[in-house]
Amino acid sequence: MTSRKLSTPWLLVVLVCVAALPATAQSFRVQCPTSTVTHPTASHNNSEPAYTGPGVNGAIKCQQISGGDGYATMGDGTQTYLFSFGPLSGLTDIANGLPGTQFPSVFNTVYPGATPLQPGDPATSGVTYNGAVGLVPDVDANNGLGTGGPINGHVDPRPIMDVGVMNGNIPAPLMAIDEDDEFFLTLTNVGMIMRPDLFEQHTVHFHGYPNASAFYDGVPDASVAINIGGSFTYYYLAPDAGTYFWHCHITPPEHLQMGMVGQMYVRPRQNRVTGNLYAGLQQQQNDLRTACNSATDILCSNPLPAVNTGATGGGKYAYNDGDGSTAYDVEYPIQIHGFDPSFHFVGMTFNPEGFADMKDKYFLLNGRSYPDTVTPGPLQTQSADGVNHFSQPLPSIINIPAGKKALLRISDLDVTEYQTLASLGIPMKVIGYNAKLLRDQAGNNLYYNTNSITLAGGESLDVILDSTGIPPGTYYLYTPNLDHLSNDAENFGGLMTEVHVN
Repeated sequence: MTSRKLSTPWLLVVLVCVAALPATAQSFRVQCPTSTVTHPTASHNNSEPAYTGPGVNGAIKCQQISGGDGYATMGDGTQTYLFSFGPLSGLTDIANGLPGTQFPSVFNTVYPGATPLQPGDPATSGVTYNGAVGLVPDVDANNGLGTGGPINGHVDPRPIMDVGVMNGNIPAPLMAIDEDDEFFLTLTNVGMIMRPDLFEQHTVHFHGYPNASAFYDGVPDASVAINIGGSFTYYYLAPDAGTYFWHCHITPPEHLQMGMVGQMYVRPRQNRVTGNLYAGLQQQQNDLRTACNSATDILCSNPLPAVNTGATGGGKYAYNDGDGSTAYDVEYPIQIHGFDPSFHFVGMTFNPEGFADMKDKYFLLNGRSYPDTVTPGPLQTQSADGVNHFSQPLPSIINIPAGKKALLRISDLDVTEYQTLASLGIPMKVIGYNAKLLRDQAGNNLYYNTNSITLAGGESLDVILDSTGIPPGTYYLYTPNLDHLSNDAENFGGLMTEVHVN
């Protein structure tokens, strides 16, 4: 591994040249069509329609993210430098711990405030805005006359840089779509301010996501990589339901360790079925894109259940199960990750990184170690720009109404360690693995109850906690690996959070 240092004279020349670039030299754009060939009626694309059988169902969803850097605060108070993704749409939702994915009617909204968006928004001012940052009417398309140009993806780079720079999140902005949706994801590379010697490209790779097109897969060898000052819109047709995750695929061991990891989940069509679930799943077998002939297709993702339970829809489900067995009441995404503070330190100080010596010392649930995992709301960290940013927006505390079920969408993108989570007092029912329903080809459910699960980097599990018959109180989700219950040199931290049965 060669050092990526530049000599001081050349570094100064580069910095001067970059500083002299006008805003118009940047090629930022966003893309969120209101209709497509698959979803031709614009008015139908801003809400999820009921599933009526094969054909045009679902909607259009859009999101914009930045690729850059930032800081996060560990459980012992140490600030850690990140290579990271940040939100450039859905700012309010992400700050509230929700996915930042939006319908076109929300995404294609010009910021209405009289005061321009500021660095750190919404942490600095409490601004309420879920549209695409920087989106403005395209005056040029209107012959430069007035301000009534069309909304066609034209952006003003100033608010993008103001909001996107040093605004990295750990985990990366949460994404959520529904089966049959078309998803347009714009990645804007704003540069890494603390490492001006690195002209790092970034990509989005959905790990394990059955994407038909290599062009949008985010592996730079087979697709594209986004340079500083540029934007690129990825396109996906939502695949089978389940919990997925995503990361930057530029020098993956480095960018994953430095924090460029996030989660995405796909909700099943079954959420939009109101009648008999078995009949609804039978109907889905007529859709050629997701047809499941269990007799001939060994990769069949959701065979019909062996028993027709007569269950009817109207609830929330993790998968198209056909029998109601994956129903839940509340859901919590949990991204497992680990940090090596030495690797992050040399990553910020222009030194060669010791890949072979990489060793995690901080162990994180949604970017936080205990006790920060049970702190409600987003965590703020002051970055090198002197401004507070919502760098860790997603808490890990789990609240289950008495007698109800919680779906835990657990994913792991750790670079160096296996991670184990145990549940005390509430059994875990594992229903899905790597975005596949645990069911054999004969339709028998292979769910299992356990008190602990173990994941390697690149794996996901869907787990249901059922509080039926569980006395109200506080329970714990934690790792039995005692060396992972620490914040660097401090004990009593790491992979642990609380489960409250209310």
